[in-house]
Amino acid sequence: MSWFTQTVFSSLGKKYAMALTGFALGGFLFVHAAGNSSIFLGRAAFLSYAQHLHAFGPLLKIVEVLLLGLFLIHIATGVVLFFQNLGARSDRYAVSASAGGRSWGSATMPYTGIVIFAFILMHLFNFHFTDHSRVIADIVAAVLEKPLYTVLYVIGLSALGLHISHGFWSLFQTLGVNHPKYDRLIRWLAWVVCGAIVAVFVAIVLLLVLNSRYLA
Repeated sequence: MSWFTQTVFSSLGKKYAMALTGFALGGFLFVHAAGNSSIFLGRAAFLSYAQHLHAFGPLLKIVEVLLLGLFLIHIATGVVLFFQNLGARSDRYAVSASAGGRSWGSATMPYTGIVIFAFILMHLFNFHFTDHSRVIADIVAAVLEKPLYTVLYVIGLSALGLHISHGFWSLFQTLGVNHPKYDRLIRWLAWVVCGAIVAVFVAIVLLLVLNSRYLA
């Protein structure tokens, strides 16, 4: 077995895979939030953004496949690491007792991951695998005018914020970019950057809840 294969399938290799795929997916979220923020400029601006996006044609399909691959690697690696860590605990009660210093994001990563997975499936069902004879502005308005979806989106986005904030922090830890002098700054930046991304999506939901005719 080559050194590359050994590294990839080692615990450290899996952590690097988690960190790098998470970073790539986080970059997609940033771009997605920036693009969707065009909705704040009104229906015409949002539709113009959607038209420019779909003008990429086959390239857009390639990006979607790459995103799917990154997402599947991230999930698979996370599941493997979770069960490896679970099996490595010789005394779960002792570990639990000593884990009081962990953040909410750290303690809930597997569970927020599950919520995010369900959230993404719902999101794809609502906006990707749907009737595209209507323009996207009308699809978004129709989905978010339903109270149940509004609540589910807020729950999903809250889980996303908690998950990626710890993921951002873990990225620096995995890459060895950590030091007591600036660990607090990194954690603060994680909350600010990830909070801003999630805030854009939440603001869109609230905007359409408070003004259902906004995209009309």
